[in-house]
Amino acid sequence: MNSRQASAAQPVTEERVLRRIPLDVLVIALVIAIIALPFFTPLTAVFILAGGIFSALSFIWLKSALLRFLSQDRRRAVRSGLALYLLRLALILAVFSIIILVFPRMILAFVAGFSSLVLAILVEALIAVSQMKQWKG
Repeated sequence: MNSRQASAAQPVTEERVLRRIPLDVLVIALVIAIIALPFFTPLTAVFILAGGIFSALSFIWLKSALLRFLSQDRRRAVRSGLALYLLRLALILAVFSIIILVFPRMILAFVAGFSSLVLAILVEALIAVSQMKQWKG
């Protein structure tokens, strides 16, 4: 495979990984919720799963917003991107605040599910590294 074919194949691989990450988040959150069932209440498992679902939806929203902004002119993209990012941040803070106010003991379970995004990205990075034929120096 020459360098032109390699560079053309790379975006396809990246797009595939970006599509897999939300599914990975949901699977990881589900596994953590199932593991938590014998040790904690069923409500804890529900909040772990809810955190994973919220994290996956947040990732999908961020990915689609970035793709839309990158296709616009630079000045407009920066303004609208910043506005939507701040809206996204406000919504995340609102969800966390509501959980803290209504279910204060469940916030750690929600955070565990929400943090499954970090594990999903780590898994995808390990898969990508293991598929590399040689290290670039």
